[in-house]
Amino acid sequence: MNVIDEGEGELVGWEHPDDVRAWNREHRSRAFEDKRMTAREAVERFVDDGDLLASGGFGHVRISTPILHEIVRQGIEDLTLSGKTTVFDADLLIAAGAVSKVEAAYCFAHETRGLAPAGRRRVEEGDVEVVAEASNATLQWRFLAAKMGVPFIPSRILAGTETFEKSSANIVEDPWTGEPITLVPACYPDAVCIHVSKADKYGNAVIDGISVEDPELAAAAKRLIITAEEIVDSDELRARPKEVEIPYFLVDAVVEAPYGSHPGEMPYQYYFDEAHLEEWMELTETEEGLEEYLERYVTGTEDFEEYLEVVGGEERLADLEAIENYERPETGGPEGGERT
Repeated sequence: MNVIDEGEGELVGWEHPDDVRAWNREHRSRAFEDKRMTAREAVERFVDDGDLLASGGFGHVRISTPILHEIVRQGIEDLTLSGKTTVFDADLLIAAGAVSKVEAAYCFAHETRGLAPAGRRRVEEGDVEVVAEASNATLQWRFLAAKMGVPFIPSRILAGTETFEKSSANIVEDPWTGEPITLVPACYPDAVCIHVSKADKYGNAVIDGISVEDPELAAAAKRLIITAEEIVDSDELRARPKEVEIPYFLVDAVVEAPYGSHPGEMPYQYYFDEAHLEEWMELTETEEGLEEYLERYVTGTEDFEEYLEVVGGEERLADLEAIENYERPETGGPEGGERT
């Protein structure tokens, strides 16, 4: 094959598909096993220093916050982060010193709320290196290639852009048309955490709302931790098999975590905690503020349940549920307005 151009980005997460198949045969079982455990146990068992980590959801929607907190509490470090639609999750892990390298697509900002103070500071001061760049589609197709068990996906993207120059993709001569085509390499993250609406004890999972690329990411993961708003009986999911987007045999751990996406949104259940996100943005402008945040909400709390109490407990969470379900006209709703 005639290689026309090569991106200069570091190729993170690529392995020979047959090596990954062999790894899965040795390390994973297809038996129906009860995989329920705490967030602490899941991180202890399935996240290691130096791993390539990816998290599910999109932006501030469906963040697996209990796992992020445990990574920080347990002092996991030297992670490479797959920066796909990662905002608060990326900023928290980078700020806390858990990440040393990033393949960046959509991170280092908090959407309309502004740029990520702590994450950007870590890169600017040399504590974290952006080793490759990508688009959101590029990363989705990296995971799709892994899911399909092929070494790359051909696509008509990136060519002619500066993002291609910083990516790990190649442009080759299409053997049929003779024209340039971009090859996007597969990516197998060592550890992935995805927050879902419902799961059974085996790991079959349902995502209410847009699943984005989480089915592809789940299939690419070598270790997959599911956090779920609710653990339900398997019979309920067997009655709606088409809604199960992540099958049990891809899952290594199931963690029950009501309000597990806080301060992010959980579609149809609770809204973004804008006040908390504003507090994060303000405090992380300085190292002193960052330490204050971590001590108050993460390292100074025993677990995610205690964190929920510290951020306002049942009263605050009920407010977020009401806003999400348009039960607070003064905060916006079908007639418009901002929901805060």
